[in-house]
Amino acid sequence: MKRNLFILLTGITLIFSCKKDNGDWKKAAENPEFLRRTQLQVTESIIHDIFPPPVSSRIYMYASLAAYEAAIAGNPKYQSMVGQLKGLKKVYQLDTNKKICNGLAATRAFLTIGKNLTFAQEVYVDFEKKMWEEYKATGIPDDIYQNSIAFGDSVAASIMNYSKKDNYKQTRGFRYTVTNKPGTWIPTPPAYMDAVEPNWTKIRPLTLDTSAQFPPIAPSKFDLTKGSQYYQEVMDCYNVGKNLTDEQRNIANFWDCNPFKMNITGHAMFATKKVSPGGHWMGITTQVSRQLKTDLAQTAEAYLMTSMAVFDGFISCWTEKYRTVRIRPESIINANIDKDWQPVLQTPPFPEYTSGHSVISAAASVALSRTLGANVAFNDSTEIPYGLPVRKFTSFKQAAQEASISRLYGGIHFRPALDNGFAQGERVGGWIVGKIKTRK
Repeated sequence: MKRNLFILLTGITLIFSCKKDNGDWKKAAENPEFLRRTQLQVTESIIHDIFPPPVSSRIYMYASLAAYEAAIAGNPKYQSMVGQLKGLKKVYQLDTNKKICNGLAATRAFLTIGKNLTFAQEVYVDFEKKMWEEYKATGIPDDIYQNSIAFGDSVAASIMNYSKKDNYKQTRGFRYTVTNKPGTWIPTPPAYMDAVEPNWTKIRPLTLDTSAQFPPIAPSKFDLTKGSQYYQEVMDCYNVGKNLTDEQRNIANFWDCNPFKMNITGHAMFATKKVSPGGHWMGITTQVSRQLKTDLAQTAEAYLMTSMAVFDGFISCWTEKYRTVRIRPESIINANIDKDWQPVLQTPPFPEYTSGHSVISAAASVALSRTLGANVAFNDSTEIPYGLPVRKFTSFKQAAQEASISRLYGGIHFRPALDNGFAQGERVGGWIVGKIKTRK
C-alpha cells in the first residue's frame, strides 16, 4: 500500500515538473508588464538627473532599441533594425542552441541601457532586486534565466557600442554665445540659464538623411512695426496669455513637461523636477499598450517607434532652433509691450522656433497611430505624480494637437512655432513609419 502511494505521489510530482519545464512559467515571465515597469523606472532616473529633453530622448531611444532587439530574437514575424538605422551594422545574435525568455532579456536590456546612460544608480537598487526575484518566482528554469540575462546584457552591450558613435561625447561642453542681435534668443528669467544643447544638430539621426531634411516654413520677419505679421503674432500670444480660460490654463500645465523649473522665493532658490516631453510620450505608450493588452513584441515595437520618432524629431527641431535662434515671447513682450507680463509656464532655456513639444508630439503621434491604431481613445495619467488630473483623448493625434497648442497657452511660443512645428513633426514621423520595417 505504501509502495503504491509512493509511486502515485512520485508520478504526480513528475507530471507537474514536466508541465513546468514545458512552459508553465512562460506566460508569467513573458508578461510585457515587466518591461512597462522598467520604462517607468528609467523615467524616474531621468527625472532625478534632470536631463534636458533632447538628451532624455537619446536615453529612451537606445534603451528601447536594445529591448526591441532582445524581444524579437527568434521571432519570425519581426525583423531587426540592423541595416535600417544609420550606422547599425550588427547586434549580438541569439545562440539558437540556448533557450531564453525574451521578456526577461528585453527587460534586462532596457534596464541595462537605462543604468548606463543615467547617473542616479541608487534609484535602481531596490527595483532591480525585486524585478529579478519576481522573474524567478515565475518558475523560469535556472538555465533559461541565466541565458536570458546573458543575452540581454550582450544585446545591451551591442547597443552601447552603437551609441558611442553618435557624436554625443563630441558635443559636450559647448556653450551658445548670445549675440544680442535684434530678434535673437537671450536668456530668460528667473534663472537666465545658458542655451541647452546648441550642437544637437550634430547628433547622428537614426533615419533622417540629414538633420535639416524637413525644414519648416521660415518664421516671420522680425519686425515690431504695428500691423506687421510678427507684431500680430506677438500680440496674439500676449492677449491669449491675458485672457486664459481655466481649461486653457489646465492644458498648459498638463503639457508643461519642464524637466527643471527654477522656483525663487525671496533669496531662496529651488528646482522642481518633472517628466520631459519625450518621457510623457513614452508614458502614453506604456498606458495605451497596457490598455490594449499588447504582447511583449508589440510593446517593445511601440516603445521603439515612439522613441525613434521623438529622437529624430528633436534633432530636426533643434537644427531649426539654432539656425534661426528666435527670441522668446517673454523677452520681446517685456521689452516692448508690457514689462510686467509673465507667461503661465516658465520659459525653457533655448530658442523659440520651432516648438519642440509640437514637433516631437506630432512625430510620436504618427508613429503610435501606425503601431497601435489611429483612433485609440485613452486616458492619460502621466501627470498625476505632479498633482494634475487625468486627461482624456480620442486619438494620439488629438493629444499631440493639445500638446502643441499648450505652448501658446503657456506663453512660451508664438503660434507659427506650433503650427509649423507640428507639420515638421508629422513629416518626420511619416518618414520614419515609411522607412522602418518592424514586421516581415
